[in-house]
Amino acid sequence: MHAAPVQRALAASTVALVVALACLALFLPPMVDRTTASIPLVVFVSLSLAAAMLLHWIFLGIATQRMARSVPGWVGLSVLLFPIGSVAALMLLAWFVDEAQFDAARP
Repeated sequence: MHAAPVQRALAASTVALVVALACLALFLPPMVDRTTASIPLVVFVSLSLAAAMLLHWIFLGIATQRMARSVPGWVGLSVLLFPIGSVAALMLLAWFVDEAQFDAARP
């Protein structure tokens, strides 16, 4: 396993998750009135949220495939427990990459 391609996929998945959470935050009470006041804004934020979530899951699947792990298991965890499961999956996979690098550097 090469760490650089896995780390790139995890970084892209993280960025997509941050965008999804920012879009989701626009529908929470402090911002919901401003967001729902404009139909084009609701459509734009909703499409952005959907695209960001889809990209997050795609990049998470790519990272798990590159790590030779169960793609349906990790993506399923992320989908069923969104957003907490997504954060947990990213943290665990990043930890597994670090452990693999540490083990590879050991004599």
